[in-house]
Amino acid sequence: MSTFIMLTRLSHEALKSPRNLETLGKAVTDRIRTECPDVNWVASYAVLGPADYLDIFSAPSIESATKVATIIRTFGHATTEVWGATPWGEFLGLVRDLPPAELRADLLVDRRAQTA
Repeated sequence: MSTFIMLTRLSHEALKSPRNLETLGKAVTDRIRTECPDVNWVASYAVLGPADYLDIFSAPSIESATKVATIIRTFGHATTEVWGATPWGEFLGLVRDLPPAELRADLLVDRRAQTA
């Protein structure tokens, strides 16, 4: 299973009635559970900033994650952005044996020469 981070921004129509947020959230959750039974929800947060919500979930494939985001958008009240995420320990394992970058002299630029 892969981990995905999803940012969701609600439309102004969805925010007109805060009471409807709970109903909308339940409808979306029920639909995702029905259509994507292989997706596991890890956490959901209301956030401050350009997005309204941040969700963390695991899915067996990018196709499953895309399906989750599309279901949310089909309700007509949100835009989504989905990022694949790698847990820090796994990331370190992936990059530990990578060779270091080679610095080529022809790509190095002397900043003093640029400002002169």
